[in-house]
Amino acid sequence: MKKIAVVGANGYLARNFTHLYKQNNQIDIYTYGYEDCHMDNYEKYQKIDVFNPDDMKYVVCNCDIIYFFTGKTGTLQGFKQHDEFLNLNIRSLINTLNVAKDYNPSVKIVFPSTRLVYEGSENALSEDDKKQFLTPYALQKFMCEEYLKMYSNLYGIRYSVARICVPYGSHISNISSYGTIGFFVDQIKKNGKIKLFGDGEQRRTFTYIDDLCEALYSIGVNSVCDNQLYNIGGENLSLKQLATMIVGKLGGSIEYVEWPVETKKIESGSTIFDSSKLDNSINLYKRTKINDWLKEI
Repeated sequence: MKKIAVVGANGYLARNFTHLYKQNNQIDIYTYGYEDCHMDNYEKYQKIDVFNPDDMKYVVCNCDIIYFFTGKTGTLQGFKQHDEFLNLNIRSLINTLNVAKDYNPSVKIVFPSTRLVYEGSENALSEDDKKQFLTPYALQKFMCEEYLKMYSNLYGIRYSVARICVPYGSHISNISSYGTIGFFVDQIKKNGKIKLFGDGEQRRTFTYIDDLCEALYSIGVNSVCDNQLYNIGGENLSLKQLATMIVGKLGGSIEYVEWPVETKKIESGSTIFDSSKLDNSINLYKRTKINDWLKEI
């Protein structure tokens, strides 16, 4: 049985991952965060400070795999909350890596990254395609990927990186979805319409939470995924197509509005993923359809 540490345990991905895999008899999950308790009352929880080497020594020395969900998400927020973004997105990982190299270099780190490291394209993006960093968040995620490579090369710390486009769905009480889809559903419920910037033709890869967590679990426990970086697959749709599907299910309408000036400057354009590298490595072809999920909400 592998011992897994989920760090940043009260975030969206971490809570869903723990919910789905806490009864798996091949792993033993321990959760850690800065809050006093686990939001879902998971009993194997401990409050820690990710910047305290002693706290992280305890975490690192008592697990085989670390799922490192600590971080701060956002686009324009990264410019305004620069110190908080730097601390939570860069320094927290570096501190963990330094503790790992000194006390348990055999540990493996699974790290969630983002679609925002890519330059937008109408073609499906593979892992080596051109990068572009329009926000501090995007650059910080890519820097973390590079830190993991450097520490692996120098100290032998294993890692796997999962680049995630747009997740959706949830097993968390009072949260039916997340990100773009959750935002669209909330707009319909509150205002009866979805607002789309521009023509809504920019495309994304949407990944259902169960499929995403299965990918995260698989790249963590499979040694073939050591020291590799993967796009996580899903269903490719334009925002207009997505909004039309949601309106078809929940009613309401779509309103097209002008781009806010700052938002337009940091918009990447279409980002859809070629996930064949991971899919072919571990036979991960399951894809939940958004229309099937909409039937359940």
